[in-house]
Parts: sequence; structure tokens; C-alpha cells
Amino acid sequence: MHTPTPSDPNLIRHSDPADVAEGIDRRGFLHCMAWVGTGVVWAMNGGVLASTRLGQSRREQLEAADFTFVQISDSHIGFSKGPYQDVVGTLRQTVDRINALPTQPDLLIHTGDLTHLADPKEFDTVAEVLKSVKTGHNLYVPGEHDIDVKQGAKRYLDRYGGKDTQGDGWHSFDHKGVHFIGLVNVINHSDTRGLGELGQAQLEWLEKDVEKLNAETPVVVYAHVPLWTVYEKWGWGTKDADVALGYLKKFGSVTVLNGHIHQALQKTEGKVTFHTARSTAFPQPEPGKAEKPGPVMNLAADKIKATLGLSSVNYVEHNSSLAIVDSTLE
Repeated sequence: MHTPTPSDPNLIRHSDPADVAEGIDRRGFLHCMAWVGTGVVWAMNGGVLASTRLGQSRREQLEAADFTFVQISDSHIGFSKGPYQDVVGTLRQTVDRINALPTQPDLLIHTGDLTHLADPKEFDTVAEVLKSVKTGHNLYVPGEHDIDVKQGAKRYLDRYGGKDTQGDGWHSFDHKGVHFIGLVNVINHSDTRGLGELGQAQLEWLEKDVEKLNAETPVVVYAHVPLWTVYEKWGWGTKDADVALGYLKKFGSVTVLNGHIHQALQKTEGKVTFHTARSTAFPQPEPGKAEKPGPVMNLAADKIKATLGLSSVNYVEHNSSLAIVDSTLE
């Protein structure tokens, strides 16, 4: 894993006890995590994560990969408050960025909150914008905003359910040697703190899904709420994630992609790399630096694009390597 050093520009060191609150060291951030800005390439080789500055090598990395895929998240179509009056426009700009990549990605994975109110018109808009993206196949998992209070996941499943999904939309598939698993952790929410929850039925399905796989198979898991506890007070974690991750311990390379917190954040724990993506709609505050989560409303209009973005992932078969590149819309 990448261990921050005192000279590492990504390391925010702890110096004031007042900054430690609710079990989180906001400056040291458990020593293993770093706020990830644009311009960092995260490459995983045999389960070991290393970071390098994004430079002229990006095109070379894309062209050398056996295949690439892109993650976007938290489009919140239908939201319009404060400086965020054009979430459709920033989603379109994200699509433009994807279409401008030197190598067409095989897949696009959207990690939830496609809409803001699970309204059919909002789902229509998402479909209209994303139909122009130049990827081989688009995949989705729901966020809590895609779940209707009265109808539950029905509207989401009417769009993205089917023979390839089970339960509330969880699914898996194999692509060029990598096993992809889409999980749904926004349905139950039985925990009063609002933590994500996978539920027993999905956990049993996951156990059966991976038991047949060779331990050398690279695994990519994606869900909306992080599968590691970023900030429990805000519900930024999944209460039964430890059970799910236990089923993945045998694998030498596991990458977990999430959204929900609207910022790029990375942690490596053993052979598992956790990565949360920026929103294409609006940023949220760093954990513990506001009374509660929600859109940052005091951001100047000319600063918005620097907080929004996408992640592209390159896979090289011969060394089971995954490299994650974050970029903003600025």
C-alpha cells in the first residue's frame, strides 16, 4: 500500500487534539487514507497499491491497458439549489470527457443517486444524457435518492432490473478476466444512523457468487454507500460490510468503488483498495467539518467544476493491475 511520508503532499498531519472528533482524526485520517485530488494515478499490482502523479503517461497507460472502464456517481438529476443550477449540464460535460478519452472504455459504472427524487422524468433525463456516452456497456446500482418512499426500488428496477439482476438490483458478471459485482446497500437502512445495509439475502447470494472463483481472479465491487466506515456519525459506511468483505478475503486483488460522499477518497487495507468517487452534481463537506452532510452551498460558481469529476480505471491482464485516475471537470 501507499504509506504517506512527512513530505507527501497528500498527507495531512495531525497536530491539534481538538481536531479529533467522533472517532475520526480529521488531519491524520487513520494514517492510511489521503484526500485524493485530480492528477493522481492509483495502480494496483498483485494487491499492492502505489500512487504516482498524473502526467504525460496517462495516454500511454490507457493505450497499454487490456481494457478500461469509467466510474461516475451521484448525478442527482432534478437537484437545483444554490450554485448548482445545471446538474444536467455537468453530467453532459462528464460524458464529453469520457468520449474524449484516447481509448474507448469498455464499461461505464454509475454508483448511484442517478436522480434526486426517483422521479420518472429524472430517470428519463439520465437515460437521454447517457445514451451518447461512448462505452461498450453501462451498469448501475441505486443510491438512496433513487429509492421512492412509497414504491421503494420499483422505479429504479423498472429501468435497470431484469434477468441479469437479482433482489433489489444486485448482480455480477465477468469481463476479460475480471469479476465485477454490483451490490445494493441503500434499501434497508434499519440502522438509526443511516448506515448502508446489504441484508442477509444479498450476503448469501454474494457468498455463493464468489465461492466458485479462483483466488487469482481480480474482483471489482461497486455499491453506492462506502463499504468501509468513512464517518459513522453521518452514515458514511455499511453496517454489514465486514461480512461481505470476509467473503472476498481469498482474492489477491479486490477493488471496491463507491459514491455517496461526493469526494474522492482512498484507503488500502490488506489486499483491498477502497475508492469513493466525486459527484457530477455537487460536492459535500469533508467528514466532520460541518454539522451534517449535504451540498456545500457557499461555493463560488467558478469553483464548482474543480469539485466534480469522474474516475477512469485501466486493467492490464499480465500483472492483474488496476490503475485509478481521478479527474475533475475544471
